[in-house]
Amino acid sequence: MPTDDPINQDLSQTEPRGNYLPYPVSRLAAKIIPQDLTNFKSRGVSRVERELQQELVELRERYLRVIDAFNWNKLLYEARFGFEPVIGEVYHLYDVDGKHHLSMIEPERWHQRWVGSFRLNADGRWQVEKIADDFDIRSFVDASV
Repeated sequence: MPTDDPINQDLSQTEPRGNYLPYPVSRLAAKIIPQDLTNFKSRGVSRVERELQQELVELRERYLRVIDAFNWNKLLYEARFGFEPVIGEVYHLYDVDGKHHLSMIEPERWHQRWVGSFRLNADGRWQVEKIADDFDIRSFVDASV
């Protein structure tokens, strides 16, 4: 039967509090030395920074691909053409007197400035098949703005 008297208290029945405290409970207890976590933290920070930097690079590349696809589709839908393009077919974009024309005529047969060849997908998006080496959609968009 436990008593409230600390002198006559049965020590085997009490829970050793010193095992759960973050500091020593007596002068005879072992010295508690905090671990040096700087190496762990610096390794963790550098690893996470590398991974996040790689994710940012991938996001930037994806973003630029989407912007380029948007600009190509805008350019193609604003081009002049007198026919309704068929899904799955390849068409060619030309620069004729400063205006863009979409045509079925291959670059080898029409001697105008060829910009690129494109395929119309089922979702209505134009997919780049081949682009002229001297045409850059990013510089074209920047120049037209």
